[in-house]
Amino acid sequence: MRLDVSSRASGPIFDGRAQRVANAYVNRLERQLADEGRSILLEELDRVLKTQTPFYATRIKVEDGNKITDSRVVYGPWLAGIGSRNYPVTKFKGYDHWYVTRDRLNARKQGIGERLLRRYTGRM
Repeated sequence: MRLDVSSRASGPIFDGRAQRVANAYVNRLERQLADEGRSILLEELDRVLKTQTPFYATRIKVEDGNKITDSRVVYGPWLAGIGSRNYPVTKFKGYDHWYVTRDRLNARKQGIGERLLRRYTGRM
């Protein structure tokens, strides 16, 4: 007895379309999470800073599509409480705006990812 089996693979998984859509999804998700994190960070700055000056807030940007940065403002580490001039050198221990931003963004990321994924699954 002899059995010959042949198969043919076609479709988005086999021709690379699914991979391209998945990569586009990941890139878009990273950017959307960074934008959301930037918004949260600006809200947190409004909460913690008693006297608002626009300089620091205007330096908060999303770089490389997925990184939130304060553009290396010289007093940024001091505001965050990780600078060399924080406690015990001075009484100021810093604000928690970066930590709160991280926690709030972590709480929201699954919902953001699921909502965004709906736009991409039809193309896979």
